[in-house]
Amino acid sequence: MESSGRMEQDQSALWNGAAGRAWVDQQALLDTAFEPIEHWLAEVAARAQARRVLDVGCGTGSTTLAIARRLAPAGQCLGVDISAPMIARARDRAGQAQARAAFAEGDAETYAFAPDTFDLIVSRFGVMFFRDPVAAFANVRRSAQRGGALTLLVWRGPEENAFMTTAERAAAPLLPQLPPRKKDGPGQFAFADPARVRLILAQAGWSDIGIEAVDFACAFPRSGLASYVTRLGPVGLFLQGADEAIRSRIVDAVLPAFDGYVDGAEVRFVAACWKIVARKSADISS
Repeated sequence: MESSGRMEQDQSALWNGAAGRAWVDQQALLDTAFEPIEHWLAEVAARAQARRVLDVGCGTGSTTLAIARRLAPAGQCLGVDISAPMIARARDRAGQAQARAAFAEGDAETYAFAPDTFDLIVSRFGVMFFRDPVAAFANVRRSAQRGGALTLLVWRGPEENAFMTTAERAAAPLLPQLPPRKKDGPGQFAFADPARVRLILAQAGWSDIGIEAVDFACAFPRSGLASYVTRLGPVGLFLQGADEAIRSRIVDAVLPAFDGYVDGAEVRFVAACWKIVARKSADISS
């Protein structure tokens, strides 16, 4: 079994290294693909009439900025992420947009948030990578105001998100060394089991926990498919260190596997998610 220290180091190295750089490079493609989710979370913040919002695992800041725009001029949003390159990009974007959004580099599991600050905490696919998710959600809960709300979107299982594993399944005969995904993470599908998520949040002190399946129709330009395959996910990470011959063989094997998702000039897929909601009790003794 991996030690907790090794797992923490691995996540920090991953998101401050190849994976973080790839997400920065592919920011425009990812923003386009997940635009429906960004809008959905911004509307959640607007309906809640939130004034201080925390975006956990904010990446390059798309959702943070969307919420800040939606709540302007009264509201403001803080995004936090462990990835220095992604936070640097998010800060650049906030400066260019002159948005009421700020960004902090740090691990939400241990970050010293100001207590009792946020009336809404959100995340778009940013909470499945914690070494100790109970400790992380307890730390995030301390940053919430009494009665503050939590709204998360996470991936359901790989069997419901076949698009997300298409590349690695197609590449498997050529890449037997590709490590298998861990069922309980840290990783993309770490929160696929709703019973596990309920237990994590309850142990972290959250109440009024609700979990509901939601689907989002997502798309990005067909012209971005090759870069999606070669830069993102387990196959993309492997290819960043592969020689040209191996790279060409894998790309030739993988790209046709996406034919079923191509619709004219677009690549279309469904993001099968769990909507997770919870609340910090307003009771001063809780």
